[in-house]
Amino acid sequence: MTSHIIEIDQNNAQQVLVDESFQRIVLADFWADWCEPCKSLMPVLEKLANEYAGRFLLAKINADEHQMIASQLGVRSLPTVLVFKEGQPVDGFAGLQPESAIREMLNKYLPKSWDLDLEKAQQLIADNEIDQALVLLRQAVLDSNQQANICLALADVLIATNRLSEAEEVLAQIKMVDQDEIYKSLLAKLELAKESAVSPELTALQQQAENNPEDHHIHLQLAVQYNQSNMHEKALEILLNILRKDMNFEEGAAKKFYLDILATLGKGDPLAVQYQRKFYTLLY
Repeated sequence: MTSHIIEIDQNNAQQVLVDESFQRIVLADFWADWCEPCKSLMPVLEKLANEYAGRFLLAKINADEHQMIASQLGVRSLPTVLVFKEGQPVDGFAGLQPESAIREMLNKYLPKSWDLDLEKAQQLIADNEIDQALVLLRQAVLDSNQQANICLALADVLIATNRLSEAEEVLAQIKMVDQDEIYKSLLAKLELAKESAVSPELTALQQQAENNPEDHHIHLQLAVQYNQSNMHEKALEILLNILRKDMNFEEGAAKKFYLDILATLGKGDPLAVQYQRKFYTLLY
């Protein structure tokens, strides 16, 4: 037996079939030694239990030894497989079934990979592992075809880390039907973050840069200010414009600053990927 597979008897039936099924799906397999189809089915169920690695629990019940349990659950033939969820049998089948049919049945009740990624990301956020959480959430948004609650979770983290442009893009993907109170709260939070990100010093430097479009020194200072305000895309765009005109400006300081921002964002960050490609275009 493993943590994914367990034998059921009178002592643990309540705990496994009822209590455990509130935590994860329990697949109850009723079998007997004399049942040849049972011997063919059981290896398939064990394979799936190990493959899914704990997303469901396989509970094996010898119907001859535990006739009372089988009778209470209405088992009339072997093999019989029942799906338990939240203390109740919600699905099942009798007789030998192909692996594909069993997978199809399981997938109706098992949490999706993106929902599991959301749970992991929330734990990473609680542990202050924000960069790892962002990688998971971005992938979960893609895998789930932009499931609303995952988009909102991603937008919340993006706003908290001042990745405001990306947060705005994510919120724009939310369909009208999903624009609930959480969505409205995040929109308000985004607008507040935008306003607070622009300090008087930054505004003054923006004006200087606008008045002196060819002064790379002022633009480099503006990029530094943008980066310090976590407005990384604006910083990178300014630096890219400098590098287009002078790759070795300030003895390579602009190039180093550009690459440092990319490294800080991390390889999986969409912004980093986008501006890494733009940098390679300059080189080649």
